[in-house]
Amino acid sequence: MFAITLEYNETFSGSEGTGSDSGTSRVGVPPVQQGAAEPATGAAASELPHLLFDREDRDRVHGNWRRLLGSELFSYRPGLTPNERTALSYDRLRLVNSMVDEPGELSHDARRLAALHEWAGFVDGGLCTLASIHYNLFIGSLVDHDAFQRDLSTYTSMRRIGTFLCTELEHGNDVASLQTVAVFDRATGGFVLNTPTPGAQKFMPNTSLIGGPKSAVVAARLLVDGQDQGIFLFLTPLSHRDGHLPGVRVRRLPQRTGTPVDHCLTSFNHIWLPREAMLEADHGRLDEDGTLTSALGNRRKRFLRSVGRVTMGKLCMSAGTLGMARAALTIAVRYSHHRHISGPKTGQRIPLASHRSHHGPLLRSIAEAYAMTFLHRAVLDRFVAHEEADREEVERQVAVAKGWITWKAREITTESRERCGAQGLFPVNRISDLPGNIEGGITAEGDNLAIWVKAAAEMIFGHQVDPASSDSRPPGEGELTDLHFLRDLLTSVERTWQARARAALRQGPSGDPVGRWNEASGDALEMVSAHAGRLAADAFLAAVEQAQEPATRKLLKNLCRLFLLQQLQKHTGDLLAQQRLTAQHVLGLHQTIDAVVAELAPHMMILVDAFDLPEEFLARIPIANADYLDQYWEFATS
Repeated sequence: MFAITLEYNETFSGSEGTGSDSGTSRVGVPPVQQGAAEPATGAAASELPHLLFDREDRDRVHGNWRRLLGSELFSYRPGLTPNERTALSYDRLRLVNSMVDEPGELSHDARRLAALHEWAGFVDGGLCTLASIHYNLFIGSLVDHDAFQRDLSTYTSMRRIGTFLCTELEHGNDVASLQTVAVFDRATGGFVLNTPTPGAQKFMPNTSLIGGPKSAVVAARLLVDGQDQGIFLFLTPLSHRDGHLPGVRVRRLPQRTGTPVDHCLTSFNHIWLPREAMLEADHGRLDEDGTLTSALGNRRKRFLRSVGRVTMGKLCMSAGTLGMARAALTIAVRYSHHRHISGPKTGQRIPLASHRSHHGPLLRSIAEAYAMTFLHRAVLDRFVAHEEADREEVERQVAVAKGWITWKAREITTESRERCGAQGLFPVNRISDLPGNIEGGITAEGDNLAIWVKAAAEMIFGHQVDPASSDSRPPGEGELTDLHFLRDLLTSVERTWQARARAALRQGPSGDPVGRWNEASGDALEMVSAHAGRLAADAFLAAVEQAQEPATRKLLKNLCRLFLLQQLQKHTGDLLAQQRLTAQHVLGLHQTIDAVVAELAPHMMILVDAFDLPEEFLARIPIANADYLDQYWEFATS
């Protein structure tokens, strides 16, 4: 350590005026960057969270969750066993439920439901998972299937917790092939639910006795007189206070990464269910004589409609990981201003945030977090307002956004954890668990790669990329600081990969569908990635236009510029070959990015303060505070 410090001081010993003593640096302004840009005004600091968090709807959508999760009840609890941590998540779920006037309505208030995940994810990943299952997949499915106008009070009061059993041990992404069966019993008018093979065991539902009595919505193949009518959902009680019900077999799975949840293997041994157990709606109703009527033409469409809550689940998973990414950045940026290291002068101490090598990666991540947030808001708005004719396109857009946001969240939390060094490894600092929890979001409600492959196959010919820009200027006249020029370049990237995917598909081996798809899939996935980035850019640009304060607009423009430049970096070869960029553009790209980072560096704290994490939550995180050394002493001696 001494050698490193000595080398650093010798290297910079001739640099005068490049730093300042730690006692005179302003919070939020790295000393070596003071004077690089005008400080953002208080109005901008107020307007940024307004834009990030649903503007005039901010308190209704986010207010209760933010206030609740800042309370002491959600503080870090050291020393708990996995089962105790799981039980705590269920206790917190009941606490959340006590804050909801109408839990049944919450399942259909998409903005508030997504916001619950956005705030719950970074304080308790297990709670985020349980809330998604109980409110969205379970209660949401019951409300969507209203044939019997069920009394939901048992579940909305949480006298029974709801869970959702769809995925099987042998059927995940191909869940349409699941093997659990519900046989129509003509003698009683009910159904017999059965797990016919080991591979048909329901995989990963939270069906243990932790959390209290539970019921499930079970996806099963309806058989009527031996005929397969497709997959429907069946309301199935699983347990009471003394144990699981006869015929229900539950075995705990090994501990997984991230915050523990009581994941299990669950199977059924010829359980009889009453007639009203079947969840019915226009996509499928069963007459008393066993005749199925449906507004949809085939079994696959009926299945997709039965499990339609998965689309809302994708928005919930995106929101949960989005909140985790913003929390990780807030903690890392605050720590970067509190942690001081040797400066260029002997005896001088400067914040980590002073160094481009430290604040550069964080600022690039902040730009992406803003883009992720604006994209989520735009996709959620479209989901809320969509008509039936737009269903397929909206569901694809939700899937594309889910993959992009959750993958980006993993990158951001990993980067943020690393920027905190060894301090970031301690759970008390609330950052070490986040990457593992995000892994769950990447896989839940459709594995990211699988849902992107589906989107890619649909978009090769079924998606019209925006037409070329009407800007008739020669490429050399476009500026790398021009947001709309950069956005048009990103559209060109999307169009390029779509053209390559089309050509590869057409030229693939005849008579070999898998071989043809293999030829095109890589290009098609690049198309989806570019499409996601372009959607995020459009949402970001819209947010820039909504800003009223000049200082806010300036900050957002620079962040959007940084985001777009990063998106384009790996595509400069194609853009140069297509004469959309010049050699001067390519050679100047790095310098342009560096200049934007330098201008944003003094405003890092304001940018993450806009993420609006409760101060009560941050006060309990040692490295998020200037007195973190004292907090560590308290933890070490308690």
